[in-house]
Amino acid sequence: MRARYGIPLKITAGLAATAAAGLVYAAGFEARSFRLRRVTIPVLPRGMRDLRVLQVSDIHMVSGQSKKRAWLQSLAGLRPDFVVNTGDNLSDTEAVPEVLDALGPLMEFPGVYVFGSNDYYGPRLRNPALYLKEKVQGKHGLNGNPPAVGVVHNPWEGLRDAFDAAGWVNLTNTRGRLKLPDLDLAFTGIDDPHIKRDRYERVAGGPDRDADFTLGVVHAPYLRALDSFTADGYDLVLAGHTHGGQLCVPFYGALVTNCDLDTDRVKGLSTHTAGGHTSFLHVSAGCGTNRYTPVRFACPPEATLLTLTARDH
Repeated sequence: MRARYGIPLKITAGLAATAAAGLVYAAGFEARSFRLRRVTIPVLPRGMRDLRVLQVSDIHMVSGQSKKRAWLQSLAGLRPDFVVNTGDNLSDTEAVPEVLDALGPLMEFPGVYVFGSNDYYGPRLRNPALYLKEKVQGKHGLNGNPPAVGVVHNPWEGLRDAFDAAGWVNLTNTRGRLKLPDLDLAFTGIDDPHIKRDRYERVAGGPDRDADFTLGVVHAPYLRALDSFTADGYDLVLAGHTHGGQLCVPFYGALVTNCDLDTDRVKGLSTHTAGGHTSFLHVSAGCGTNRYTPVRFACPPEATLLTLTARDH
């Protein structure tokens, strides 16, 4: 006998078919539907020429991802003034050569970089619902959670050595400079707050006053990092990590950010205020996913071409 309040078989089958179609779309199409976003930010000192900045983030390379590799190589055709890599290049212990092949043409341009947790440690399979649970509990990464044990260590040193050899500036809890033909640019970076490797006290003190412009760089946009950069007077901070929410609800947006940043600022350009100062914040949604959750929905993979213009524009 059919249960009085049971769900009809046709409805059940329809829901299952819809879910399956959504999964096929999220994994088979959108996760490989690479986009370039263009954003203009009026942040430079008056009279300074425009700067074209290419931000790449959260590549999460897995061996064999030829389409992603070719797309990243093609970005060199944008001819940016410099490149900012905001970390999480790896999702495979064997993928360092493929990351370097993908970024090879971009490494012909000046650049700076920070690493993220997935550069240091290999991914692990986990229930996606835990991200919602951690959001409710206020626990993210190693912030409030037990330290990671039994993790796989990625060969990140190979990335570092290749980036350094190409002239990219390592901003791991330090400051750095890029000298363009007509400009002297300064950068302040910190290591990944998601795994408590950030040491802002080593770089505190605000922008380099003798540079033409200074910006802050961090992988995960935790509020403590944003507060520090902003209160110190930085006008622009670049970050990644969030994947833009990765699985978003159409016409609503992201459910989680995988850090303590609010979902309204999960990707794109926004502002942050602390210590009486307001900074621009740009969070890249990144162009990859954890190898165990290779899906995106209502949040396509991306890189961003930032055009920095003078404030009087």
